[in-house]
Amino acid sequence: MKKTKIFEGKILGLSVYDGNIEGRNVRREVIEHRGAAAMLAFDEDGKVILVKQHRFPHGYVLEIPAGTLEKKEEPIKCAFRELEEETGYRARKMTPLITYYPSIGYNSEVIHCFIASGLKKISDLKLDEDEILSVVKMDLKKILAMIRTGKIQDSKTICAVLSYAVMKKLY
Repeated sequence: MKKTKIFEGKILGLSVYDGNIEGRNVRREVIEHRGAAAMLAFDEDGKVILVKQHRFPHGYVLEIPAGTLEKKEEPIKCAFRELEEETGYRARKMTPLITYYPSIGYNSEVIHCFIASGLKKISDLKLDEDEILSVVKMDLKKILAMIRTGKIQDSKTICAVLSYAVMKKLY
């Protein structure tokens, strides 16, 4: 496939691919993204640590902490780093939970979800200039109810919470 780069931004790029698949000429527009890590983090009381983050153009969204991988960064290292930056908590352990493509038809992004455990509050938030968020703690059962009623619509949060609930036979 011949690749033509159309745009390169801070966190994503856009390329057009022209080629042949099974004898058919195809053209694909692909959003290229390094990928992300997301953490389903439980505090010492068993509450899930969420962030209420402004996500333009949708406004404020309740979601699990997450962030984009730096160039050549391993997903687990990104998970530890982003949890600290967005919540002020350091995890003793990150356990892989699920990896998925949120928009497989036109986007190269892959999201690596982890369970963060052994949390300890170590600092205030260390946000990027354009990040607007606050930390919210919530019971897992309430989060499941909010997913069922459509109050939580973020795909990484839904995938991580439901995968965890199935694994623990809660759902």
